[in-house]
Amino acid sequence: MPEKSIALGSLKVLDLTRVRAGPSCCRVLADFGADVIKIEAPAGADPSAGVSGARHGYDMLNLHRNKRSLTLNLKDPDGRALFLRMVETADVVVENFRPDVKDRLGLAYDDLAKVNPRIILASISGFGQDGPYARRAGFDQIAQGMGGLMGVTGNPEEGPMRAGAAVADSSSGLYAAIGILVALQERAVSGQGQWVQSSLLEAQIALMDFQAARYLVEGEVPQSSGNDHPYVTPMGVVATQDGYLNLGVGSDAQWRAFCGLIGKPEWGEDVKFATNPVRFEHRPELWDLLRPIFAERSTTEWVKALEEVGVPAGPIYMMDEVFADPQVQHLGMAAAIDHPVRGETKLVAQPVKLSRTPASIYVSAPDAGEHSDAILAEAGLSAREIADLRARNVI
Repeated sequence: MPEKSIALGSLKVLDLTRVRAGPSCCRVLADFGADVIKIEAPAGADPSAGVSGARHGYDMLNLHRNKRSLTLNLKDPDGRALFLRMVETADVVVENFRPDVKDRLGLAYDDLAKVNPRIILASISGFGQDGPYARRAGFDQIAQGMGGLMGVTGNPEEGPMRAGAAVADSSSGLYAAIGILVALQERAVSGQGQWVQSSLLEAQIALMDFQAARYLVEGEVPQSSGNDHPYVTPMGVVATQDGYLNLGVGSDAQWRAFCGLIGKPEWGEDVKFATNPVRFEHRPELWDLLRPIFAERSTTEWVKALEEVGVPAGPIYMMDEVFADPQVQHLGMAAAIDHPVRGETKLVAQPVKLSRTPASIYVSAPDAGEHSDAILAEAGLSAREIADLRARNVI
C-alpha cells in the first residue's frame, strides 16, 4: 500500500463539494497529503444525494480517494454549530454551492472568518459569486459553450461540438486549488485567511488562452477548423493505412525534413509550400497531396519514421490504448489502490511529480460517514454526544 504524501500533511480541509469541479480541487490537496474531510448529508437529509454516481462507481472512487467522510446536516442548527466548531481548527473550506446557498446556511466567508480569521474559503461556481448570472446553475457543457470552446471545436460544416472531457469542471477545480495554495503562502506572511473564488465560465475562458488573446489583441474571431491547427499546417489528423495519426509540422525546417522523408524534397522550396503562411493559404491542396501518401503506411510506421527526422507525430488512442502505451506505463498514470468491495482498483494518478514529497493514492474513497466518530472525537465530542447527534440525524 502506498504511503500518504507528507507535502500538505499539516493542512486540514473541510470539503463541502459535490459533482466534479469542487471534488477535483480537493483531490489535489488530498493526494498531496492534506487531511480532507468530505462532509455529506446524513441519509434522507439531501434530495440531491447520489449526483456523483454510484458510491463504489468509477467517478466516486476517482474523485474522492484519500479523503475521510463525515455525515453532517448543515441545515440543522446543531449541525451548523458543529461545522463552525470544526472551522476553528481547519485551514481551508471548499464549497461549490450556488452562491446564495452558503449565505442561507450562514456559512459565507465572513461567518467563517469570525470563528477563524486564518480560514481560507474556496468557492467554485458556474458563473461567479455575483453579477447577472450568479444564481444560474452551472454545468460543464454550458460553460464550454459560453466560454468559447464549442465555437472553435468540431468541423465547420457540422456546427459547435463539445469536448469529450469535462474541461470547464476540471479546470475550475484546478484553478481553485492554485488559488488555495497561493492564499496559504500569503497567510504564512500576513496571518490572515481570505476568500478564493473560481468559476466554470472564467476557467473555460482562461483555457481558451491564445484563441481568447487572438480576439482581445487582434480583434479576430476564431472559427472552428476541425482537426486542423488554427494557423499552422500541415498540423492535424490524417488517415493512415490502419488508422489515424496526429501530424505536427510546426516549423519550416520541420517541413523540409518532412518533404525529404516522403521523397518530395522539391516541395520544401515550392512557392506554394515553402513557408507556413503560403502553406496555410494552400492548405486544402496540400492535404489533398498528403492523404494518399499517408495511406501507404501504418500509423506505427509513420510515427517511427517521423520521429527519426524530428517531425512531431503521434497515434490517436482509445482509452484502452492510452494505458497500454509504454510511456504512459512508465509515467505511472494508472495508480493501484485496494478497495474493500472491488478489490485492487486502478485510478488516474496525479500528473504533477515532486522529487521529495510526491503525491500518492494511499486509501480508497470512503463510505458515507465512515469516519464520523473518529473525526468528531478529534473535535472534542464525547461518545455520548456523538450518539445523541446520530439519534437526531444531525450526523
